[in-house]
Amino acid sequence: MPKYKNIKLRKADLTELKSIYDLMFTDEAWVEFNAPYFPYSRPTLMEFEQKFFKRLMAGKTALLIEFDGQAVGSVSYYWEDENTRWLEIGIAIYDQRQWSQGIGRKALPLWIDHLFATLEIERVGLTTWSGNPRMMACAHAIGMQLEAQIRKVRYYKGIYYDSIKLGVIREQWSQNKAAQNQ
Repeated sequence: MPKYKNIKLRKADLTELKSIYDLMFTDEAWVEFNAPYFPYSRPTLMEFEQKFFKRLMAGKTALLIEFDGQAVGSVSYYWEDENTRWLEIGIAIYDQRQWSQGIGRKALPLWIDHLFATLEIERVGLTTWSGNPRMMACAHAIGMQLEAQIRKVRYYKGIYYDSIKLGVIREQWSQNKAAQNQ
């Protein structure tokens, strides 16, 4: 599994079901930044096990982020359109005490490397919103480019926000990595 120093991406183990559920849903501050303009309800433990945790255990479309030996978040992908190989990624750091420590800036490149190495794709995209400045900064810092900014289409708590689409193509990603290694 992808690893960089004290950051590792890995599958979940069935024995972690309750601890990962508690990590995600005891303190739900992360939900405020994860497309909160869409309806949300906390899943039951059984719903979580049958859906997202199953993906984390399979390790294909989602992996846990481990920091210093502890699960702190997850990375994932979904197909916007699998027929045209249009893939989008996501990341969440669940414990807000772990925010702004550079975990995402280390984990996302591992995930992008893994996806380019294992999938027949030419682009990795990430969609966020202007109400999540940390996500935008992280994406820019790792070399993703602003591809679209759809203004004032996300309405949340009485304020209009922009939808932000970022992406990186395989060639650009490889060039950026080569430049970093020189």
